[in-house]
Amino acid sequence: MSRDSKFLARILRHTPEEIGLELDPQGWARIDELLRSLRKAGRVMSRAQLEEIVATNNKSRFTLSGDLIRAAQGHSVDVNLGLPRIEPPETLFHGTAVRNLDAIFSEGLVPGRRRHVHLSGDPAAAIHVGKRHGKATVLRVETGRMHTSGHAFYRADNGVWLTDFVPSRYLGFGSWT
Repeated sequence: MSRDSKFLARILRHTPEEIGLELDPQGWARIDELLRSLRKAGRVMSRAQLEEIVATNNKSRFTLSGDLIRAAQGHSVDVNLGLPRIEPPETLFHGTAVRNLDAIFSEGLVPGRRRHVHLSGDPAAAIHVGKRHGKATVLRVETGRMHTSGHAFYRADNGVWLTDFVPSRYLGFGSWT
């Protein structure tokens, strides 16, 4: 991910105030205001450059809608993405570092500094996420059972599954190949 893409993700997910940008309650920013705020902060970017970052981001981290942009998911700032509750597949996956397993099996999966726990439909994508945090492992999440028990699930614009919390009783290891 390019330096500009990382910066943009940080601003739209975590620190819009760093450049004097305000997000609406759903996390959207007007593109012209974003570009103006970036320029004032010494990070000049054209609309074409912004659109290139969005189009080439390998994780589809950003969503464009007309003259608006937002991070697809991963926020620590208080936003409501306005995503509808939907039924998840029976099983989703979560990548993490091996060193986190004791805490996870004790406390469940918690969002930490973010608004939601992130889950993947693909174990390979989950292992890639886990590698960012150390020696990786993949957990199987029994999302069908969670859904039946009343847990809410959402799917972000980039396909990442979101939920508020995963109790440890729904976690395990297992074959998914």
